[in-house]
Amino acid sequence: MRAAVLAALLVGLSSQSAQAAPAVLSDPNVIADVAEKVTPSVVSVYTTTKVAESPFDGDPFFEDFFGRRGRERSGQSLGSGVVVSARGYVLTNNHVVANGTDIKVALNDGRELPATVVGTDPKADVAVLKLKGNVGKLKAIEFGDSGKLRLGEIVLAIGNPFGVGQTVTMGIISAKGRQNLGIVDIEDFIQTDAAINPGNSGGALVNLKGQLVGINTAILSRTGGYQGIGLAIPTNMARPIMDSLISKGKVVRGWLGVSIAELEDKHGVKVQTVVNGSPAARAGIKPGDVLLRVGDRATDNIGHLRNAVAAYEVGKSVKVELVRGGKHQTLDVVLSEQPENAERLAESSGGLNPGGSQVKLGIRVAPLDKAVRQKLQVPRDIASGVVVTEVSRGGAGEQIGLQPGDIIVQVNRTAIKSARQLDEEYKKARGKLALLLFRDGATVYVVVSK
Repeated sequence: MRAAVLAALLVGLSSQSAQAAPAVLSDPNVIADVAEKVTPSVVSVYTTTKVAESPFDGDPFFEDFFGRRGRERSGQSLGSGVVVSARGYVLTNNHVVANGTDIKVALNDGRELPATVVGTDPKADVAVLKLKGNVGKLKAIEFGDSGKLRLGEIVLAIGNPFGVGQTVTMGIISAKGRQNLGIVDIEDFIQTDAAINPGNSGGALVNLKGQLVGINTAILSRTGGYQGIGLAIPTNMARPIMDSLISKGKVVRGWLGVSIAELEDKHGVKVQTVVNGSPAARAGIKPGDVLLRVGDRATDNIGHLRNAVAAYEVGKSVKVELVRGGKHQTLDVVLSEQPENAERLAESSGGLNPGGSQVKLGIRVAPLDKAVRQKLQVPRDIASGVVVTEVSRGGAGEQIGLQPGDIIVQVNRTAIKSARQLDEEYKKARGKLALLLFRDGATVYVVVSK
């Protein structure tokens, strides 16, 4: 089990900020000037919700990780948000407002206003709120280009940790493009070492020009406290989602219509199947093609492809660069809206969707093919199984310690050969399921209650 507590977050980054680092050393007012510019745009978000009694009341990450789900009572959940429009729109995390009622937003000027949810996107953990009543004078934050962030760039994180009040911390960009953490479906996180704590979820990550470059979302920690690994949603991902939620009330994502497998050299992804009638099929993409780029984004792994396709507007043409038979080609693909049954369509075409098939244990699994066998060094006596590719936060799979790379060989002594069979065995089981796993060169049994 990944020993990670997903708490609130606190850090910011920008490309211009790294260039401003010498100024920080020579001018002690630089950080203060940025903080003064940005703090009026950062708010605290309170929601009334049903929570389990716990010493960490109000933080869903602690509750999910430790499983403190005893007697429920009414309580307040705390998070942060960012004013993105003078009309009263606030950008925050979905998990800050999920299942919450009676939302209130505390502004930097001391006012407290009620708010409603405009829309949410659980797949990327983004939500937009709208302040109600006479919002008066609001200062909207300026957006920056998160795509220009550089490693080592100085950033500020602003939010309301532990409910103590608005707090500013400083750190650097530690990494970009963090994926496969099992936090949400669509991951492309900025990693930072700024001190972050519960209550900062949804807060601002800003560069030294005072521009928003990330939305604080989670921390990875063995204790629940600061350990130097914070994660933020980059604005280049969050902003299109925000715009779609405001204009349409939902997120419309692009769909290519292929199932893929990662390559050993991590240079492109291989098409396994193409859904009949899909954008990929209409454009002439074929099984065996190696996809290198979608638009201006490299597709070196499953996450890259999923994020690239989701980033482009439905109905517009995007260029897909690929290799077929050793020769480079570029095809124009008009993406369509992702159907609700995308996974079923991919399976009926003889393959799995990018990331694998979602099953009821709260995990995604993919076939145990030759490439997976070689990569994980699966012995020949493991005749069949499915490999875990993702583990959803708070699901049954996470609670019993399933990890990406685990191979589910049997369920209740029945050999598993596909995601569909795994789901069928889950449905048939009464009470508990005994899973036989292959992990790190050995087999082990784990038991999960339905």
